[in-house]
Amino acid sequence: QVHMVESGGGLVQSGGSLRLSCAASGRTFSRYAMGWFRQAPGKEREFVAAIAKIGSSTNYADSVKGRFAISRDNAKNTLYLQMNSLKPEDTAVYYCAASQSLYISYIGGEYDYWGQGTTVTVSS
Repeated sequence: QVHMVESGGGLVQSGGSLRLSCAASGRTFSRYAMGWFRQAPGKEREFVAAIAKIGSSTNYADSVKGRFAISRDNAKNTLYLQMNSLKPEDTAVYYCAASQSLYISYIGGEYDYWGQGTTVTVSS
């Protein structure tokens, strides 16, 4: 089992940047593929980005491709999401999630553990 805590959210102007972190407990962080999801007010949760266990393979939603970058530091048990060129439509609660699957996935149901979320607000 892995317990995760997100941080780094906040209020930023359109065009700005933020870096989210997800600190995981335990010594098995490297056994999990990791993902970021987000949920905007009144909308369903959506996939943002995912990264393989060792970090060589990544996947992004089309809406964030070229603006966001997912990375991980297995030695620090930490997942990151660098968000650049932020837009008001990026406003949401961002969640990190861990999957025991062999493959990275954009499907939330394939993730086994979730953090509590951190709020990102982008003003226009």
